Amino acid sequence: MQFSAILTSIVLFSASTLPISTPAYGANQDHSQVDAIVLDMAQAYKQRDRKRLGTLLKQVRGHVLEPWAAYWELSARLDSASATDIHDFFTRYSDSYQEDRLRNEWLLQLGRNRDWVAFNREYPQYRMNDDRSVRCYALLAEHLSSGVDNTAQVREAWLGMKETDDGCASAAEQLVQDHTASHQMVWQRARLGMENDRLRVVTQAVGMISPRSIQAVNTLYVNPGKYLNDKLTALQPKTRELVSLALIRQAYLDPAEAAVEINKLRWKTQLTQEERSWIWGVIGKRAAQKLSNEAPDYFANGQASAMHEDHLAWQVRAALRAGRWTQVQTAIEAMTDPQRNEATWVYWRARALLQVAAEGARARALPLLESIAGVRGFYEQLALDELGQRVTVSARPAALSTEEKVAARSNPGLIRALHAIRIGLRPEGVREWNYTTNLHVRGGMDDRGLLAAADLACQHEVWDRCINTSERTKSVIDFEQRFPMPFKNAVVTRADQIGLDPAYVYGLIRQESRFIMDAKSGVGASGLMQVMPTTARWTAKKIGLNGFQPQQINDRDTNIAIGTGYLKLVLDSFDGSLPLAAAAYNAGPGRPRSWRGASGAPVMEAAIWAENVPFNETRDYVKKVLANTTSYAALMTGQPQSIKARLGSVGPKDAAVPETGLDLP
Repeated sequence: MQFSAILTSIVLFSASTLPISTPAYGANQDHSQVDAIVLDMAQAYKQRDRKRLGTLLKQVRGHVLEPWAAYWELSARLDSASATDIHDFFTRYSDSYQEDRLRNEWLLQLGRNRDWVAFNREYPQYRMNDDRSVRCYALLAEHLSSGVDNTAQVREAWLGMKETDDGCASAAEQLVQDHTASHQMVWQRARLGMENDRLRVVTQAVGMISPRSIQAVNTLYVNPGKYLNDKLTALQPKTRELVSLALIRQAYLDPAEAAVEINKLRWKTQLTQEERSWIWGVIGKRAAQKLSNEAPDYFANGQASAMHEDHLAWQVRAALRAGRWTQVQTAIEAMTDPQRNEATWVYWRARALLQVAAEGARARALPLLESIAGVRGFYEQLALDELGQRVTVSARPAALSTEEKVAARSNPGLIRALHAIRIGLRPEGVREWNYTTNLHVRGGMDDRGLLAAADLACQHEVWDRCINTSERTKSVIDFEQRFPMPFKNAVVTRADQIGLDPAYVYGLIRQESRFIMDAKSGVGASGLMQVMPTTARWTAKKIGLNGFQPQQINDRDTNIAIGTGYLKLVLDSFDGSLPLAAAAYNAGPGRPRSWRGASGAPVMEAAIWAENVPFNETRDYVKKVLANTTSYAALMTGQPQSIKARLGSVGPKDAAVPETGLDLP
């Protein structure tokens, strides 16, 4: 059955399964006409056109996406909606994603309005429970009603937020006013805001406990050096914290300059060990992000136990780059249990134990490697290598039963998600799909349910949901679901023609677009291989693709030809290094050239190099592409595969090897 026919049958089926009692469609309306009205409503919602939303809603009653239409109409006027309107919506669309999403928005409104009676009544019904602001309002309501000290929960939520918000800030401020929480939590929030260059976060935090200091914060943000030169003493806690903020700002701008400043006698004697350690953590982090050889020594000036988890992560990276395995151990041991138990740090902790050669170190390292070894990710695959094992394709899970497939096909949330994606509402469809398959909300799925949902997405060629859903199974792995190979003949033929490993091409496409043909990034990259317009034009000329026009970039075969052609040129320019080429594909060739180090820089194993990539997105990208590639190779060849064999080592370009002469964009 064709994709469109399958979806039509799903839409018709859904009219009888969704909790909607109104008639299906008007006599003169067909599916495509009503789809167009739904799309019009989506646009009206973005424009907050309340009048148009109210008019159009009447025309989509009974449509499979009616819950979305009704959500848009009510969400756009939520500030003026009656409690009756809201509860009628909750009843009509009970157990749906739209019900929970509207409740999320209403809880935020109730929290801002300090309507704790209504908030406490609705909060237990909130199933997603993944909004930190809502969580903080709930903690504030709990504290106000019972006086309970929930500082630890507020601190965790607040310090983890990147931007300003009312919920967590209000909870923190109340706890400080009630002398339940110390000022240290607020100053730590300000420090994190300053080191991440978010001035609004800093001023919001400082304003809670010292409104008069906001002007000083603005001054030191603009010119920290002048502020520090004018400040001779810092004996009071507030003054010390302002000086710390100035040093943090200086470290953000120039870590070497901040290292000189903090070593001045007045700061050595007046700042506390905790304050100095935090500042050294920021100096070390910023230096490590610049791949400075001084970073490990900067970190060593402070106490790891007083540093933030982000500082400790960068301390490990810098120590790995410098080959200081004892420092790797020290920093990882200072991490909290949740951070230390992440696969990344479990692996490097085991490697550090193996390097120091202390008595009993190997016996301690092997259980760590065994605890994460597997095929699921970069460090899991590296752990397999360390244990002398390889990535292999596991046996497929038992075939899905008819009942399991029917359950997926008849799930209202999945039906709506597929239809939304089909008509161009991909963000809405993806959010509803994820909600429906989430085990933590009512109606969520176990492993078998996830496999059935992934199978449904695969059948409809919605590859991103197929992959992401299959990846979430815990006890079983379906390799063919997780690593599908759409357009196999086109990809393999093209890769073979130009001398690329098809597994590498598939590993990259899986990470770039999840095989979404019309994928478009925020910076303008398009198609399966997410090619930028300038790169497409340049590559088309290089590979002899005459007459190329920009609009052709979303054509499947053209996108594959240009994407693989560019990847091959990049790979050759980096002497066949898969990690360097992946980094170049994501961040542009110029950055990886600098990241590999200048002449005389050490050659290091590529896993260490990848972990030290300064950009979070590119670091994650390189690791995922290489893990994907290894899995695809195991699937395509049927042979055990080593990720280490693909990683190799990275160092400065060999002066004896001539440049390719390609001016890569």
